[in-house]
Amino acid sequence: MGTMAGKAKHLIVISYDAFSQDHWEQASKLVNLSQLITNGAYTTNLTSVYPTLTYVVHTTMVTGVYPDKHGVFHNNPFQPFVREKDQRWFWYRSDIKVPTIYDKLKEHRMTSAGILWPVTGKASINYNIPEIRAIGKENQALKILKNGSPLFSIRMEKKFGHIRRGIEQPYLDDFTTMCAVDTIRRKKPNLMLVHLIDLDDAKHEFGTVGSEVEQAIIRMDRRLGDILKAVKEAGIWEQTTFLVIGDHGQINVRYKVKLNQLFRDNGLIYEENGTMKWRAYLQNAGGAAYLHLKEGDEEAKCLALNILQKAEQDGSYGIESLYSRQELDSYHAYSEALYMVEAKQGYCFDDSLEGSVVTDLEEYGIKYATHGFSPDKSDYRCNLIISGDRIKKEYPLGDVHMVDIAPTMAKILGIEFNHCDGRPLNEVFR
Repeated sequence: MGTMAGKAKHLIVISYDAFSQDHWEQASKLVNLSQLITNGAYTTNLTSVYPTLTYVVHTTMVTGVYPDKHGVFHNNPFQPFVREKDQRWFWYRSDIKVPTIYDKLKEHRMTSAGILWPVTGKASINYNIPEIRAIGKENQALKILKNGSPLFSIRMEKKFGHIRRGIEQPYLDDFTTMCAVDTIRRKKPNLMLVHLIDLDDAKHEFGTVGSEVEQAIIRMDRRLGDILKAVKEAGIWEQTTFLVIGDHGQINVRYKVKLNQLFRDNGLIYEENGTMKWRAYLQNAGGAAYLHLKEGDEEAKCLALNILQKAEQDGSYGIESLYSRQELDSYHAYSEALYMVEAKQGYCFDDSLEGSVVTDLEEYGIKYATHGFSPDKSDYRCNLIISGDRIKKEYPLGDVHMVDIAPTMAKILGIEFNHCDGRPLNEVFR
């Protein structure tokens, strides 16, 4: 179990959810982010993974492998006919099939902290408040205590719980930031993982442009400032490297498309004795969807593919491509998916069997944006900043892949992490 010479004793990873190249112009001029850029390496050409959903991407960030290896293929496990707000998510470390960077840290007796980082329920993180939410009759506070670090979570709740108002912004990210600040000051962990969601929420609700989004970016810079200040106050500034990273872009959506209704119209989704059944079912991932087929039902497969090919030719259903396994292999997408549907820019998918097949949101005065699309969509790349004393100054990085993040974290902290699909970004070190 070799420890190599690390570049920094402390690494603070700030996942800036939905921070993509279209917002670089504004964000990079703000006081705190611009300080990190001046003091580090950066790119607006970070390619994400497919589909570009938060839980899929965050799992790649800490494992250095693509979804076909780590197994977290969506935010939610497949739950046909369950409404989105009632669905379970991939909340638990046990959902990840490969080693994570924080597991490796534990082997090296180094400490880690996670504040609302996805897929960390019951993880080996020393100071952990996992991103997890109560569904049905569950109690939110209890669920966090059961799956995070109980004493740490109670302490944070007592100190900062009054800031939070459920999942409403900007309160949620302010709570997360206060927890991060306090943990940096008191615990000085070797690795800190922080997930901030304000920008993502703003884009979903208001579209990718406008004052709400600009305000969220300004708030994010203030939170970044609070974290930088905490590092200075903790006396660990010289030994700390910062990594600020976007997980996906978002694309404005005008049309919401419910393709499962085409399956229902053709008997692939049906009711039997009051229970809904399926032979083929599309699990939407926003700008993409997984085609689930009943095993061994060749007839259903032919029928479903036929329906989707016709819908693709029609054009009004917003299908850009129907990917078979060959294309999915090139994306290293989830290995059990045989087919995925990719939406055109301006369209997204929805599982629901209610309402019209295609809804024009503009008619209802609804602004909306989402993600999940192929990482190769235009203007859809993410931003990355790596900053610290041992990092080259104002160094433009060029093309980087999401699988390069974990091996780079390992290199910064001086631990071996060899099973990755990506590579350490050695060119950033001076």
